Parts: sequence; C-alpha cells; structure tokens
Amino acid sequence: MTDPHLDALRQAVPGLHLKTDPADLEHYGRDWTRRWIPAPLAIALPDDVAQVQAIVRWANARGTALVPSGGRTGLSGGAVAANGELVVSLERMHRVLGFDAVDRSLTVEPGIALQAVHEAAAAHGLAYPVDFGARGSCSIGGNVSTNAGGIRVIRYGNTREWVAGLKLVTGAGDLLDLNRGLIKNSSGYDLRHLAIGAEGTLGIVVEATLKLTEPAPPAQTVLLALPSFDVLMRVFAEFRARLRLQAFEFLTERGLHHVLAHGGANPFDAVYPYYVVAEFDAADEAQQAAGLAAFEACSERGWILDGAIAQSQEQAGQLWRLREGITEAVARYRPYKNDVSVRISAMPEFLAQAQALLSEAYPQFDVVWFGHIGDGNLHINVLQPDDVADADFMAQCGRVTGLLAGLLHRHGGSISAEHGIGLVKKDHLQSTRSAEEIAAMRGIRRALDPNGVMNPGKLFD
Repeated sequence: MTDPHLDALRQAVPGLHLKTDPADLEHYGRDWTRRWIPAPLAIALPDDVAQVQAIVRWANARGTALVPSGGRTGLSGGAVAANGELVVSLERMHRVLGFDAVDRSLTVEPGIALQAVHEAAAAHGLAYPVDFGARGSCSIGGNVSTNAGGIRVIRYGNTREWVAGLKLVTGAGDLLDLNRGLIKNSSGYDLRHLAIGAEGTLGIVVEATLKLTEPAPPAQTVLLALPSFDVLMRVFAEFRARLRLQAFEFLTERGLHHVLAHGGANPFDAVYPYYVVAEFDAADEAQQAAGLAAFEACSERGWILDGAIAQSQEQAGQLWRLREGITEAVARYRPYKNDVSVRISAMPEFLAQAQALLSEAYPQFDVVWFGHIGDGNLHINVLQPDDVADADFMAQCGRVTGLLAGLLHRHGGSISAEHGIGLVKKDHLQSTRSAEEIAAMRGIRRALDPNGVMNPGKLFD
C-alpha cells in the first residue's frame, strides 16, 4: 500500500529520489546523539534548488514537518526526525559550482563534505581554514547551519567568518540570495548571518560562497603533558605570547585512555593528568627556536612535565589523532555531551568551578573533558555505565546540566559553543539568551517559516 502523502510528494516534485526502507529511515533519521528513536515519514534527496523549493511548498500545503539533513555528525539532536517528519537530505547536492580567483571564493552546494572543500581550495593553491575531526563526513550545509568551529578557531574564527554569501530556501519556499559574496554591504539586515547557526529552523541552505585564504605556513605540532588543570591557562598564555598559534587543544587522561583503547599510540612512557596538542607557525629557524623557548620556560616552572615534538607530517597526524579520536572512541558509551563556552578571560575561574561541580555531581561516572581552550570552548562527555538505565542516566545528566547552565550564566557563557541547541539543550537556552532575545528569535522564525514546517521542536518549541 502506498502512502498518500508520498504519492502527493512524488506528484509535486517529479523525479525526486525517495527512500523508505526501514534501514534508511533509521540511518537518515538521527545524528550522533543516538538518544531518540528515528521515525521519519521518508527520506527525500533533492537534486537541485528547484526540487528543494517544491518540497518546502508541498510541506506547507500538507502541513508536514521537514528536517534538513547533512552529514548528521551533530551532537545536539538537531538532525533527529522522531515524529513522522520528512527528512530532506542534501547529499546529492554536493558539487563545486565555481571558483573565483580574484575574489578568492569557492561556491559549493550544501551536501559537499568539508574535506572535499579543503581539497578543492588546495587545487587552486588556497585554503578553506575551518577544520575539525569530522571533516570527511560532515557537510558544508550542516557546518553553516551550526556555525561550526573546530580546532583552528583560535587562528581563523568560526564558519561565520568564512561565508561570503548564501542561498536559502525559506520555510515558505522562497529563494533568498544573501549578500552575494560582497565584502561591504551596508544595505539593511544581513540575513546571511541569521541563517548561519539557525539549525535549519529558518530554511534550507542550498548554496554557499566560501572565502578562501593563503595556506597556513609550515607548522610545528607538539604534545605537552601537564600536571594539573590549574596550569592549563598559564601554558596557553605563555605560548600565545611567544608564538603564532594555529591551534591549542587540551584533553584529560581519561580522553587519552579511551583513544589508546581504541587503537591509538602513546608517545609517553608515563601517564599524566592533562595534555595539550598545540600547533604554531614554524616556517624558519627563529620561529622554531621560539617554540623550544616557550616549552623550556614552561618546563622550568613545572607547568609542563613532558613533551613530544612531531618530526614529520605523519607524526603530527598521530599526535592530532590523540585529540580528534576522542569522539569516535567514546561513541559506544552513548555519552551525554555538554559543549560550553566562556570568555577566555573568565576561563580560569570557570574551569575550577566547573571541575568542582562535575566531580561532585558525577562521582560514579566517567567524565571525559577536552576542548578548544584558546577560544574558551570546553567539551564535557559523560559516559553512560552499562548498568545504568537510559532514563536514569538522562535524568541525572539533565539535572547537572541545569546546574552547569546556572554556572555559565553567572560567567556570561553559552550552553552551546559550536554544536547548536537542537533537542538536547533547548531547555537551557534561557541561560544563554534573555527572554527578550528569545522572543525576537521566535518572531524571526515566524517571518521566514510562517507555518512552522522547518525543523520544529529544535532550538525552542
């Protein structure tokens, strides 16, 4: 028996690829959170902008909710379809549409993987500098929709800084051409920046014009072993003062433990409480000497207990895998994830208070910390024990997240640094945004999605 909704969709969008097999519904109906049972109506895979518009107009006419879908590497439930929504996967729209050598820009479709963008930029002798561990599977549309950050924000900023223009199909089915790649454009509201980070609640990104830059200069990658949380920011301050940092990432012994158990290699003979993966410009002997001087200065103060210096690109990749491999290594535990940020100046006090809060709140749970210390972003993964029921685990984590949200509010921080709000964090949005801001956000959403078909239930109800 055919579904009348899907029959109507096929008539409204001739030639549309649809998936309805149970395995496909499960695969496309969830992201990395794994906390909700996928239950989408079907999976639509449009080939072009016209089909996306036709899908959105059909959804408005039928009152069917849509969930935009990219690589589904999100960690906040933003791409979950658990209530009969139609998933709109952009994976067939994955082309490079154009390169402009004068503007140094690359125009792409939303389904293209971040890694493919890196390769396309490199083919022209340039770089797209946004980068993170999921580069091979995440999509540019998803990156834009969550304003993704990653490991090089300290040097290059978030996705927002590298989007020169967007095309957006709104919740009403209209196609908006936002900013058109202009460097200067003081002609009213910049709707491009509303779409960036909107988690698909205002429309579907169907094209992005990305800024490119010069490739980063040769870099030195080091792994540092630290004795305590307290010295983390001291080491960062010393390295930032002496070096041109490209990245400064930290992880705990628990994070390293899980990566090693997953197949990584430990460059140290001993086990230390905290680690930093740092990368800095090392194009000449002077910059290389400055790196060694920074290491020695911190070691003399007892802030660094041991260090490993990559002697090749392969060794640098091995050191980076110790940090980037954490998410994959702990995935089997279905971790509850907190992704928070504060101003860098507030980081020392917040770190101490957050560590105390979580140590008291989770005495029996394995808590894995890592993050982008150089831009004030911490990732906190609480691993679910095998003998603790889902409901009990989620209830305790939700209660503690409320306490953490209160701490963030006191420090002027954010409950979501780079993963979005989605389903996971919407109850805590008010800790980051005022009631007036949320009311304004709701009004913007109504203006661009008057019938509420775009990713309903995400960000706020």
